[in-house]
Amino acid sequence: MFAYLIGKIADVSEDNLVLEVNRIGFNIKIPSSLLSALPGLGEEVKIHTYTCVREDSFQLFGFLTKDDLDMFRLLITVNGIGPKGGLAVLSVLSADDIRMAVLSQDAKTIAKAPGIGAKTAQRVILDLKDKVSLEDTFVAKESVAYSANLSGLTESRNEAVEALTALGYSATEALRAVKQVENAENMDVEELLKAALKHIL
Repeated sequence: MFAYLIGKIADVSEDNLVLEVNRIGFNIKIPSSLLSALPGLGEEVKIHTYTCVREDSFQLFGFLTKDDLDMFRLLITVNGIGPKGGLAVLSVLSADDIRMAVLSQDAKTIAKAPGIGAKTAQRVILDLKDKVSLEDTFVAKESVAYSANLSGLTESRNEAVEALTALGYSATEALRAVKQVENAENMDVEELLKAALKHIL
């Protein structure tokens, strides 16, 4: 119903934001991780929203970035994870953390979210493994430079991740290290690998 709302922060608590838009206050459920990123009371902010309509309720869920909203939409497609579960996961993990956990089949990381058990975490991995990709963890989808260099950049980073896992590092460690490398688009695989190792050692 609403793609996003732009308004002033009227009130905020651990999991709820009141956003005033044209003198109307919207109650919006938010992940607790959002608290530190929000501006102060009375400040204007843009919140990307998901509307959950049921017979007995009408609820808004909000996020600072469209990437987080997109991840939330993916999470709630998983059997056993409703909007509250999706919010719980995004309260302890960023969208990139979730992608990394799914791609490396790291169920323990996903299970850190309140109310998410081992079986549900495994289900998240099974259901989302074909819906998330490695390149999404590196750069914003809107990046023109990224789009222009996608194939070569992705191949180099994939090879660097594979090399790190062959050295004994976990897939999650490898993904994070490669992601942290700056100017990766100007590096070959060997240079990228050396730079990534500096972030691990």
